[in-house]
Amino acid sequence: MRIRLPVLAGAALALLGGLYGALLLLGVPVPAPPGPVDEVHGPVMVFGFAGTLVAVERAVALRRTRALLAPACSAAGALILLVFGPVLIGRAALMLASVGLLGIYRALWARQQSAALLSQAAGAFGWYAATLLWLAGCPVAEIVPWMVVFVVGTIAGERLELAHVALRSPTAERWFLTVMSALVCTATAATVRPAAGTRLFGLALLAVTAWLAVHDVARRTVRSAGLPRYIAAGLLAGYGWLAVAGLLWAGAGPVADGPRYDATLHAVFLGFVLSMIFVHAPVILPAVVRRPLPYHPVLYVPLALLHLSLLVRVVAGDAAGLEAVWRYAGTANILAVLTFAGCAATLSRRAWAVMA
Repeated sequence: MRIRLPVLAGAALALLGGLYGALLLLGVPVPAPPGPVDEVHGPVMVFGFAGTLVAVERAVALRRTRALLAPACSAAGALILLVFGPVLIGRAALMLASVGLLGIYRALWARQQSAALLSQAAGAFGWYAATLLWLAGCPVAEIVPWMVVFVVGTIAGERLELAHVALRSPTAERWFLTVMSALVCTATAATVRPAAGTRLFGLALLAVTAWLAVHDVARRTVRSAGLPRYIAAGLLAGYGWLAVAGLLWAGAGPVADGPRYDATLHAVFLGFVLSMIFVHAPVILPAVVRRPLPYHPVLYVPLALLHLSLLVRVVAGDAAGLEAVWRYAGTANILAVLTFAGCAATLSRRAWAVMA
């Protein structure tokens, strides 16, 4: 499993490249790279970075070296896109990674069947559908619902798998599968009939969010201390942003550019996804990289910066149309990610030194 370290390095490079693309999209005066990095910012961040992390974690859980081919494909595809732009081979590599991830879930399903695994497999299918449509010529804005299916299906499933979701009634799991099925079906509708389908997709996203908010133990653990409280705070804030995206889609329908597009996408992929990565890192990363990542209150700094800067970006930048504020807030979003990476690396290094 030594190959996981080069793969994770590829994910880190995808993150840095995606963040650089974000700076270009924000209009920050930075040197322009040779390739059109800004054109592939979304797929690189979602599939090249987050997707590679998910695939590595699942491959480690499967304990088969060949399973690491899936995250290797996604990392390689992201790097190709960053260098050459949206070329065929880069997009195809991302699609092959999703096929490999589906194969991992099939192997895990043979070991033990669960609603959590089914949700994660639905997320992998969302990844496959998004990249297949991208290969077929659809612009990135049109495949966003499937990108959301990937991240929401994966994270919701992992919440169940990590046993942080308390099912208080025998029908709770059935309702979970119902709302996740609705999310997949309405993503299909959004592709075929964007005007009505996107509104239905927003409603399905609200239903998934409501299920998580009602059944997640975060509502209780947020009153505890230490790591449980940190995780709960990030979860509840992330669910809030997911609800914002659902409301925007359900209320206003499809959008391909402009302030509402910026607000909707970043509510999901910054407010929800990155918040989940921040708070789950102390639990998941030690199992993946074999290095400790102990909790420390300093982790609240990047988490708070992420959510506060995103709030300013959406309210003052997108809604009020203050372009300068939008640019500064977007830059603060990037700073939050880099601050978290620095905090995590420092805490891990110190803990490893103590153990050594």
